[in-house]
This record gives sequence, structure tokens and C-alpha cells, in this order.
Amino acid sequence: MADDFMSEITCRQADAFMREHGVSALPIDLPSLCNRLNIGLHQSTNMDGPPGMLIHERGTFVIAYATNTGNKGFENFCIAHELGHYHLPGHVEALFKTGTVHESKSGFVSDSKYEREADNFAASLLMPRDLFKNAIPNADAGMSAIQTLSAQFTTSLLATTIRYTNLTDDPIAMIVSTKNTIDYCFMSPSLKEIKGLDWIRKNSPLPRASATFTFNQDPEKITTCQTVENSSDLSEWFGSKKEIEINEDVVGLGKSGKTLTLLYGIELPDEDDIDEDELHESWTPRFRR
Repeated sequence: MADDFMSEITCRQADAFMREHGVSALPIDLPSLCNRLNIGLHQSTNMDGPPGMLIHERGTFVIAYATNTGNKGFENFCIAHELGHYHLPGHVEALFKTGTVHESKSGFVSDSKYEREADNFAASLLMPRDLFKNAIPNADAGMSAIQTLSAQFTTSLLATTIRYTNLTDDPIAMIVSTKNTIDYCFMSPSLKEIKGLDWIRKNSPLPRASATFTFNQDPEKITTCQTVENSSDLSEWFGSKKEIEINEDVVGLGKSGKTLTLLYGIELPDEDDIDEDELHESWTPRFRR
């Protein structure tokens, strides 16, 4: 709940930032925005360096961002993340206490309050809530919808999927995994409301019967960003005794070595069609892992 509250505050701050600087057209023209703010942009091809840095020296700001991925959406998110550090209250003071360079850990992978706030700011800046929600119904379903929205907003698949999961009305979940382990998971608000589910925890093992587990056994599929559309069972992921077929789309995230999974098409039983004992039995978590 605390993360949800903080995300909402950051979303409003991003909206206010856009209004203040006259940002209204999509996709967001980040170089022009940085130019208006007198923030320099520097492209970095360092394969081992951080994806983004904010440099603050003698009152001047410069954003350095990695271009070695060849992913324009990822580059945009890195720039927007640094703009979050530049704009959000308390960030400059906290991040430049002992130096002039802040190396960011963007992409929702850090437990740092400041990094997560900057991630939320970036997502809200690049994918404004109202515009994004209005685009969802016209974007098909599953990974196809993510790819459509990613192209429309010029954002990475990962950032688009997280935004989609947070704003869709459908019960869905997205999982990022490495080899046989779940790195983290986001669940949509409607999925969180379902009682009796064993929530997917970070660092837990992938279900061995899942398409994701099979996909992750072939590193080439990940590095070449291949996609697989398959089906799975709700019980494999969420510990329900009720067997409900769901859709499982999987895509490799390239050089990161990680995999993105989208679980959707979750059609729950109508409570009016089953008696109370059956309902209790069907949604009793198994906690198998």
C-alpha cells in the first residue's frame, strides 16, 4: 500500500511537471525538453557503465545515458528517470551529498526510495495515465498489446508492461525472471483483490511446468528477444486448487539475460454458480513452493 501511495504522488508530480513545461504531444520529445531546462545530454557507449547518470556540478546538470543497447525505449526511460532525480523534491540534495555524479539503477530493480520514485516519475512522464488508459482498449491483448503500446509511446517493453499492469482493469500479472528464479512480479489491482491467491514472491523458483521455465533453458531465445505464446494454469503460479487455464506470453529481454512473462486471460469462476463449500475449497492456497 505504501508503494501504491508513493506511486500516485509521483504520478501527480510528473503530470504537474508536464503542464509546467508545456509537454502535451506524444511521444515525449526528451531532447527538446532537456534543452528547455538547460540540461545537457551525453550519450555513453560504455558497455560496463550504468544505464544512466545525473551529473551536477557548479549549478549545471548533465544527463548521461547508455546507447549500447540499441533500444530507443530503454534510452528514453533512462533519460526520464534522470529527469525524475532532477525534478523530484529532495533528490538532488540526497544524491549529491558527497559527489557530483549519481549512477542510477533504473528499471524497477532497486529498493532505494529515490530510484523507485524516479522510475515511477519516468513511467508517468513517458506514459501519461489518461492517454495510456485510453490507448489500452485499442491495443489487443497479451504481449501483442504491450508491443503496440510500446511502439505508440516509444517506451521499452519492460516499462510498458509495468505501466500496463498498473493501469489495466483486467486481472493480469507480469513476471521478470532470470534462469529458474523470479526476480520480481507486479500484479494488476483487480488481481490483487482476489482472495485466496498465493502471491508471487521475488526470488522464488519458477513453476517447472510453465512455458517460462522451458523458455529460460535456452539462452539464445533470451538474447535474441524471441517470443512464445502459450497457456498455463492458475494453480501453477498462484497456488489455487482450482484449475483455471490462463494465457502465458513470454519474451526474452536481450543482453540483460532476463525474461518477461505476462499472465492474462484469467477468467474466474462466477461465485453465483458454485456453493460456499466449493468456493472455499477452490480458492484454498496450496503453498506448494
